[in-house]
Amino acid sequence: MRKLLPLLSTNPHGGGRSALTCRYRCGDACFHEVPNTSDNEYAGDLIAGVLSRRSALRAAAVVTVASAVGGAAVLGEAPEAVAHGGGNGHGHGHQPGRADGARGLRFAPVAPNTADKVTVPSGYSQNVVIRWGEPILRGAPSFHAEKQTAKAQAGQFGYNNDFLSLLPLPGERGRQVLVANHEYTDEVLMFRGYDPENPTREQVEIAWAAHGLSVVVVEEERRTGRLTPVTRHHLNRRLHTTSEFRVTGPAAGSDLLKTSADPTGRKVLGTLNNCAGGTTPWGTTLHGEENFNQYFAHGSSATDKRYGVGSGATERKWERFDRRFDLKQEPNEVHRFGWVVELDPYDPDSTPRKRTALGRFKHEAAQPRLTADGRPVVYMGDDERFDYFYKFVSSKRMKKGSSRAAREHNLTLLDEGTLYVAKLTGDSPAAEVDGTGKLPNDGEFDGSGVWIPLATGNVSHVPGMTAEEVYVFTRLAGDKVGATKMDRPEDVEPSPRTGRVYVALTNNTDRGKAGKAGADEANPRNLNKHGQVLELAEHWDDPASDGFAWRLFLVAGDPNDPATYFAGFPKEKVSPISCPDNVAFDPHGNLWISTDGAQLGSHDGLFGVAVQGERRGELKQFLTVPKGAETCGPVIQDRRVLVAVQHPGEIDGASVEKPASTWPDGPGKIVRPSVVAVWRTDGRDIGV
Repeated sequence: MRKLLPLLSTNPHGGGRSALTCRYRCGDACFHEVPNTSDNEYAGDLIAGVLSRRSALRAAAVVTVASAVGGAAVLGEAPEAVAHGGGNGHGHGHQPGRADGARGLRFAPVAPNTADKVTVPSGYSQNVVIRWGEPILRGAPSFHAEKQTAKAQAGQFGYNNDFLSLLPLPGERGRQVLVANHEYTDEVLMFRGYDPENPTREQVEIAWAAHGLSVVVVEEERRTGRLTPVTRHHLNRRLHTTSEFRVTGPAAGSDLLKTSADPTGRKVLGTLNNCAGGTTPWGTTLHGEENFNQYFAHGSSATDKRYGVGSGATERKWERFDRRFDLKQEPNEVHRFGWVVELDPYDPDSTPRKRTALGRFKHEAAQPRLTADGRPVVYMGDDERFDYFYKFVSSKRMKKGSSRAAREHNLTLLDEGTLYVAKLTGDSPAAEVDGTGKLPNDGEFDGSGVWIPLATGNVSHVPGMTAEEVYVFTRLAGDKVGATKMDRPEDVEPSPRTGRVYVALTNNTDRGKAGKAGADEANPRNLNKHGQVLELAEHWDDPASDGFAWRLFLVAGDPNDPATYFAGFPKEKVSPISCPDNVAFDPHGNLWISTDGAQLGSHDGLFGVAVQGERRGELKQFLTVPKGAETCGPVIQDRRVLVAVQHPGEIDGASVEKPASTWPDGPGKIVRPSVVAVWRTDGRDIGV
């Protein structure tokens, strides 16, 4: 029997994250009342009667078919691994620790551990690609922990790297373009002697400059997978809290977005709390603005409350230095955040765009795929307890090629289309979903669902709301139409091979508490602290369809716990996993999952799992990150794995004077969030 390590956190909320992380990353969101207090119907109930007649008829057909043949039939017959049930240990010949597995996952799994380093499998090497504060723009100085300035930080790599994208760089052999999100700052770990009650203007302006996005060209070493930044390349770029962003799409120019500094409602300074993101088929990157609410003081409206904006001062006290963060003075400024940002990393002079057609909520990520006729479909999760899962279907087709006309056209694709929210229905009797995680009698948590339209262009599909209100207050629109309350839908990734969509549902320890929604088939555990991964197949294999089938691919936790499920694969042959966060695919079609706040006693890590074939559900840990850190932004290439190591050393009681971690530069050096590359020492492809 696997022996788990003791829990590391002293967080009174009971999570794997430290209280320090909760404080700076999301403004203690889990300590506050759940913003969604709506009494809308939950998964397993009848389809809401807000669809158009055409959509309702199509949705009814989906439910009828799914009920008759089972959601798994729409998704495809259960793979061979499912036949082995809950882990009888027969049929695969696999022993834990051996380097066999599905192609792309043939490495000896890393054991759970609490080492203060990035731990990788035997036969693999690593390097730190770039650290917080390294100069990337011409004229920026080298990092000096005791001599930080806002001007320097504006030319240096930002803090707390999250989403990563690696894009090709035609014409420059061995080079790629790295794009990174910088989610938030932790001033206690940035500044010696920091006083949270009295930050200085310089400290605040450094934090402003450390947020946002970085674009930096990186160069690979020919004989290894090592990457190093190319400083002062003409494509290198920093975008931060005072950079200019354009507002586009159907809500651009709305009175709800106008402020005294911007009476047009079309120009915003800054992007905040950029979490995960996506890479488009036309060569741009998407960046989700997540916990933006925590930066704004003195919220007072019902919509502020629905988005988790507090009524008092903020943790960082930015409102003391810029009136736009004080909602008493600028009540609309908060409406200008919570969007998906699109960036063209190949044009250093371009202005990034905030895409209002994709709705406003706590965007964890946004990952597109194309319909058969070339229209982008973007899947998105709202990372909050009991919030919703969305998709956007563009009305325009992508133009192929790299001509200027094609690029200009493709930069309009996400401004016109229809925004939907998901409603999921289980196919098992309610009595068989008891909140413990016990599988229903049909052997799977599965069912069907419909996409409920919210708005198309300037037309609202939500009674009592205008289209502008739907886009700006998308959460309220989801409440009104009865969307399914989910367990923190975070990153979403469509498989480039099968088209199936995978949704990381990180956890929800409030599910089943008094006055809160109880377990349903898509969210089957009360007090859910480990999370799950949902697998979705659009009806007729059409991403623009109104209906879908779904099932839970993984129900995370200790494999020894009967309330876990690994697509039916024998559970004694998988790595333990908790709190799935970011997801990505490798070139072989395997799903890779990074974790945030794991609650099994080990540090967070990166895991690979087969989604097809007889090894479907075989999950193996590839790496762990240092003390206090979270694993973010995985990119898996043929010869390289890239991860963002976010908030290392972020442990309760830690500070610059009393560091909890010595990573990445050893004792006596300040802890620095960084990007890490991993490759096989023998130069061969990853996991083959």
